Amino acid sequence: MDNKEVEQLKIAQILPEFHEGGVERHVLWLSNALAELGHEVTVISAGGKLEEKINPGVVCWRLPVHRKNPFTGFYSASRIAYRAKREGWDILHAHSRVPAWIAWWVSLMAGIPWVLTAHARYSLNSGLLPFVRANGAISVSKAVERHLCQYLPEKRIMIRNGLPHTGHKWKGSGGKFKHLLFVGRLARIKGLQVVLEALPGLKDREWDLDVLGDGPQRAEFEEISRNLGINRKVHFHGFCDDPEEWMSKSDLLIFPSFDEGMPLVLMQAIQVGLPALASDIEPLRELVGDDACLLPAREAAYWRSVHESFLAGDSFPPAFDQSSAPADHEMAVMTGNFYEKVLVC
Repeated sequence: MDNKEVEQLKIAQILPEFHEGGVERHVLWLSNALAELGHEVTVISAGGKLEEKINPGVVCWRLPVHRKNPFTGFYSASRIAYRAKREGWDILHAHSRVPAWIAWWVSLMAGIPWVLTAHARYSLNSGLLPFVRANGAISVSKAVERHLCQYLPEKRIMIRNGLPHTGHKWKGSGGKFKHLLFVGRLARIKGLQVVLEALPGLKDREWDLDVLGDGPQRAEFEEISRNLGINRKVHFHGFCDDPEEWMSKSDLLIFPSFDEGMPLVLMQAIQVGLPALASDIEPLRELVGDDACLLPAREAAYWRSVHESFLAGDSFPPAFDQSSAPADHEMAVMTGNFYEKVLVC
């Protein structure tokens, strides 16, 4: 597909909430970039701190679109359908499963086409029923598209997450990979517990780990670090508004996820130039190539051994190609072109 810019559209993005997370960042950057291209964009969510980062030309509308309740969903769909018809919206774009149900209902009520973005390899069950009803589907990786292929409509495309330009660049560690960084939601699927289990063997060496993010397992992970006797070296900072600044000052990103759709955090690190240790999972191979040095997920002993070799200066972390992280403008143009293809049918 060529990346020509399309005519101005009235677009509504629907996502559950607008707090911290990969889906939220994706919608933030996509909406801002679409607005910069001249489109009229409305973001519908239950609200959140990332609303402060939205382009002034983007409208934020709060509705309870995060609740897994058919009555609340139907209420939100009715409100959205009325406004969509009144304001002449061209297309709806759903992110995540509950918004997909709502967008499907809005489309039936208002006669407006809708597309979805599949951000993860969701469990294959009846919750995905609306996906195949969409007028088009975007997957953030080929791995996600392959996983969901039986639930996606015929009109589909893969568009990787795009990143806004950052002024931060990694300053280099001078060969001392002792200041470690983890960025992400504090949930078990992100694998932080594996890293915590790997670190005690390094406690006599000079290292520290900064943990940026929040989530349901934060208290559990803090307890694990205390029980392992490394709590003075592991620092939990909570939600961080500018992870790229931390990346520019750290020595090594630790990315131990068990599964991802297309990892924004790793892409940010690649853009900044920060070396990274990352799990060997399919979407990451797709991003950095088959020859990249990735570590087995869930194997704490292996992670400990690799950390030890870096701290001792016996080996060095891999450097990933910065061109593998596309720009937000490129993502927005490709998405706009896909909207156009959906609308001409």
